[in-house]
Amino acid sequence: MNLSSWRQSLFERWHRAPSGYRPGVTLGQLRRDLAGLEFTSQGAVQGAFHCPQSGLKFDVLERPQAQFLMHIVVCEWRLAVPCDTARQARIRLRHTGAIRRQGVAAGLLTGEQAEWAPLLQRLCSDPRLLEPLLPLDFKHLELWRDAQGWQVRLEHFGASEVVNRLPGFRRYIRLSVEQRAALLGSFTELYRILRGF
Repeated sequence: MNLSSWRQSLFERWHRAPSGYRPGVTLGQLRRDLAGLEFTSQGAVQGAFHCPQSGLKFDVLERPQAQFLMHIVVCEWRLAVPCDTARQARIRLRHTGAIRRQGVAAGLLTGEQAEWAPLLQRLCSDPRLLEPLLPLDFKHLELWRDAQGWQVRLEHFGASEVVNRLPGFRRYIRLSVEQRAALLGSFTELYRILRGF
């Protein structure tokens, strides 16, 4: 076996779906949590949701993550926000406070600090955004900006499935009513703010 075939084999093994992963099952559970929203399938592991009341549209993608003797299926939420100019940026949002959430911090990962300082300030201080974002239980929240516009990528603690092989169990972690409201509210406010940048 030569070096390139060994690398290819290692890449395929690393990116192979975990044993016991059932594509589309977690997304189906999430559809029940988001009852009342219109759903359009975009394949076995991806779909588009539309909220008729607010007009909000976003995609959700299943992502299995293998771990030792278990795997987790998380849902990555993606909100696209169109923009007029082609500037690049990547911003990560996180909660602040050691014990209780006290605010939101925005860190610029890609882009010019001076250019994006007004947006970073607004993300941390806009009361209409902070109201739904502070109670939102998220693992990762990033804002990406390229020639197509903004894309908000969020990974929530809920709306995920934990599958263990030893001992064998499978558990779906629901998206609660409160978290659903916080997530939809956060997406609505992020859409409003990002349209101006």
